[in-house]
Amino acid sequence: MTLSKRLSRYWMMTGAAIAALATTPIAFAIELPVGVELPLTGGMARAGNAQLEGIKVAADVFNARGGKHTVKLNVIDDEAQPAKAVSAVEKLASQGVLAITGGYGSNAVSPASEAAEKAGLVYITSGGVDSAMTSRGLKNFFRVGPASGYSKAIVGLLGDMNVKSVSIVSSTRQATSDLAKDVSAALQAKGITVTQHAFDPAMSDFKPIVNKIKLQDKPDAMLMIGYENDYIGILRAAKVLKPQLKTIVGAWSLATPKMSSEFGELVNGTIGTAMLPHPVQFASNDGKAFVAAYQKAYHKEPDYLAEFAYVQSMLLFDAMSKAADSNTLKSGGIAKALRAQPFDTLIGTVRFDSNGDNPAFLNNMAQIQDGKVSIVWPKDKATGTLKYPALPW
Repeated sequence: MTLSKRLSRYWMMTGAAIAALATTPIAFAIELPVGVELPLTGGMARAGNAQLEGIKVAADVFNARGGKHTVKLNVIDDEAQPAKAVSAVEKLASQGVLAITGGYGSNAVSPASEAAEKAGLVYITSGGVDSAMTSRGLKNFFRVGPASGYSKAIVGLLGDMNVKSVSIVSSTRQATSDLAKDVSAALQAKGITVTQHAFDPAMSDFKPIVNKIKLQDKPDAMLMIGYENDYIGILRAAKVLKPQLKTIVGAWSLATPKMSSEFGELVNGTIGTAMLPHPVQFASNDGKAFVAAYQKAYHKEPDYLAEFAYVQSMLLFDAMSKAADSNTLKSGGIAKALRAQPFDTLIGTVRFDSNGDNPAFLNNMAQIQDGKVSIVWPKDKATGTLKYPALPW
């Protein structure tokens, strides 16, 4: 072989080696910036702060694992206002975050996730259940707890309680209206009489609605589908008027330790969706680790809102770590890792479909019982006995 041919072959081999290095994942540790957008003040502050606690615990647990990568949180309060939620996402994107976890209330989550999509960022949440959100064709939107999991739980509980009639009091917001329609249809399919009372989100005096329920509907159960402040307004009106009910049920953000501790007798005996009992009970090592880390950080026990936020954030952090290892953080690797397989989590199986939804999700129902939050449905997950009839007055 001539010298020129040997040199030519050398440079060809060198070029191939350089090309191979360029496409080989670089295995060095990096800090992964994560955006957090939540309502930390305003009418949904209780829920937002509970979720922030779960997210922070997830970051602590992830960073303490001693893995290759770590995460750093950048938190912005959106006050549950759609415009401020969009502004928060845009600001986080400009600050260089690689993904966003958080969001509470479908009216804020929907535009915020669209802003994240425009910025090319994965947005993962458990705080928005509007069914329309997963029909927008977004490639970077993920939700661990769709409305179907809430509807099935509420209908399952009321069906097993053998109630004959239900009055639904629901906010006219999109997510609450959708859930009310789904639950109403499912209850009627079971032969249960349903009457619906919609209210504007700005309403503060619920006595006219409760009076109709008392004098006209006379149901076995009153189902509240709204948010924390709505529940308190409805319950205060009901305590004054005392309709002859057998039970009061709510959707999200009712059966929590915070609601129990802050409002005491006003919520005692009410039932709401909740994955966790209070005091918390976990059999798995992952669950025990979550509770231990949460108690160490906040000197109290977690509620289900913190649990949801912890789960979604741990899934995100693990996906980001995998994308970092494959040099695909900014080229779709995070979303790909989230869709790659089903995950066994503290809220059960999470399996993201092509729309970013988790069809495997099914919530539990819990009752506030003299300061405790006991899981009462389904029976195989119950930590206490359902009290029925039971009212706060």
